[in-house]
Amino acid sequence: MTSDTPIGLLLSGGLDSCILLGRLLQQRRCVRPFYIDCGLAWQVEEADAARQFLEAMATERLEPLVTLQMPLGDLYDGHWSMTGHEAPGATTADEAVYLPGRNALLMIKAVVWCRMHGIEELALGVLQSNPFSDATASFFDHFEAAMNCADGNPVRIVRPLAGLDKRQVMQLGRDLPLQRTFSCIAPSQGRHCGRCNKCAERQTAFRLIGAHDPTRYTTSTKHE
Repeated sequence: MTSDTPIGLLLSGGLDSCILLGRLLQQRRCVRPFYIDCGLAWQVEEADAARQFLEAMATERLEPLVTLQMPLGDLYDGHWSMTGHEAPGATTADEAVYLPGRNALLMIKAVVWCRMHGIEELALGVLQSNPFSDATASFFDHFEAAMNCADGNPVRIVRPLAGLDKRQVMQLGRDLPLQRTFSCIAPSQGRHCGRCNKCAERQTAFRLIGAHDPTRYTTSTKHE
């Protein structure tokens, strides 16, 4: 692929996808970011962080953000991800934050948009350590094959960080404006709560590379 060939990127506003954005730009790729608005409890703050990160990373190779609507209120009705109540805490297992069908739901509109606009690749910031069955190579291969059965331009699903763990990814992004990213699933006063599963993961991520965590948490509890 040449530097003039755009690549789509699912951008959540979190550490991994934002670091992948920086990596692609460093590789002289032209990037079209996508944000999928599902109406989840944390997405107001998350979307704002994504926009701030994009502003900080502005370059002629970074194309305007495309926001696609995928409302999930009817599917996740009453779930903590919609209500914001009883979100998994800092000591819960990773499986506690699993959202059924999440990756497929996030990808489907972005893939169709790419097909309609001639973009041949869609990148996701999935890491080696992701424990969920819909983050495996087999899942993405089957999803890609199913989508490409339809008429139109084929789109490849790529996972440039899939062979890396969290420490390696954080090392790649340590010079990026990571203070503009957002990882919390239970925001409080517009900030990271400091108490949820994702805040604990975020604190650990900075600690893995011995870096100062620039995040402003509502609760200052540090998690090992």
